[in-house]
Amino acid sequence: MTEAKSGDTVRLHYKGTLDDGSVFDSSEGRDPLEFTVGSGQIIPGLDKAIPGMKIDDEKIVRVEAAEAYGPHNPAAKQAVPRSNIPENVPLEVGLQLQAQTENGQMMSVTVVEVSDDEVILDANHPLAGKDLTFEIRLIGIN
Repeated sequence: MTEAKSGDTVRLHYKGTLDDGSVFDSSEGRDPLEFTVGSGQIIPGLDKAIPGMKIDDEKIVRVEAAEAYGPHNPAAKQAVPRSNIPENVPLEVGLQLQAQTENGQMMSVTVVEVSDDEVILDANHPLAGKDLTFEIRLIGIN
């Protein structure tokens, strides 16, 4: 039976959980995740677990933060004057926004604090600094 290797396009079903057991993402009820092994399309720790798997293989993969979304970077938080945010944006803690960097790139930020004068935005990925566990089942190799 064929084993997945770098360069193969694979399809897998997965469930991702945090250390407290809460599910942060799952393919349940959706199409399987499809990506090319070794291409950098998914987090490194999960990508490294795929080579050697065969169709219908299942495994549990523990991915440390450094091999997932990286450590939480305190420097990625920034205070922005409230006046810089359009009035029609309903600011509340946890809201995800798209912001434009100085060089024109778009990036996702999360509102972490709101006051009358300023808004604290966090550009860290919501899963930065977290160790992740994935239950995976390989269902296709091309």
